[in-house]
Parts: sequence; structure tokens; C-alpha cells
Amino acid sequence: MGWDNVFAVALLVALGALLVSAGIEDARIREIANWKNAAIALAAPAWWWAIGLGWADIGVQLIVATLVFAIFCGCFAMGWMGGGDVKLIAALALWLPLGGLIQMLMVMSIAGGAITLLMLIERTLRKKQGQLEIPYGVAIAAAALLALPQTGF
Repeated sequence: MGWDNVFAVALLVALGALLVSAGIEDARIREIANWKNAAIALAAPAWWWAIGLGWADIGVQLIVATLVFAIFCGCFAMGWMGGGDVKLIAALALWLPLGGLIQMLMVMSIAGGAITLLMLIERTLRKKQGQLEIPYGVAIAAAALLALPQTGF
């Protein structure tokens, strides 16, 4: 295994650790620290270099990530997602090829729906009132971890 492969594996391990940490943090306090999202986004160029991504492919990654960010900003504006969730999805869009990103979004939607359903059931059983805050970062992190094999490494 060459040094570029070791570097790529190290980046994937770091990404995985950040995702697990973000998911746990969102489950505990319903927030994802900005530094975690920034670290994921800022490590993407190192990932591109490690896997030998060409300039055209980098351009596609940037365009797709920008579109994803814009779409999910709309979800934030509608009150459907938190800002940390939106930033995490956009940062991950910098890492995943289009097929992997679509896979992540599909799994994220299903997992997020399941978490929402479980929280609604728990809320009903405990007869709780008030706004329900879904830790969607858990679904995002889990879906991203499952999509990592699609990164092209």
C-alpha cells in the first residue's frame, strides 16, 4: 500500500470518527458543532488529491455540493431541518460521488423517517407536549457511513 493509499485511509477514518461524533452530539444535545462540519468540508480537497480526482470531477463535486446546500437551505428555511444538518449534508456532498450522494440521501430519508416515527410514538406514550426536535444528524451520519464505499477508494 502506497503512502497515498495510507493517506486516503486515514482521511476516511477521520471522516468516520467525525460522523460518529456528530451523530452522538446531535442525539444528545440536538446540535452539530460547526467545527465538525468545517473539518469535513475542509478535508475534502485532501480527499480529492488522495484519490486522484481530476479538475473536471472536482468541478462537478463543487457544483453538486452547492446545489445540495441550496436545496437543504430551503428545508432549513421551512423549519424542516436544523442548520447543522444542512451544513453536514453539504460537506458530505464534497466527498461523495453523485451515485453515493443519492444513496446517502435515500438512506438518510428512510432512517430520518424511522427516527421521527419512533420519537412520535415515544412522545405519545409519555403524553409529552411541545415541539418535537428530531436528531436528524444521526440519520445523516449513519447514511454517510453506509455510503462511504461509494467514494471511489
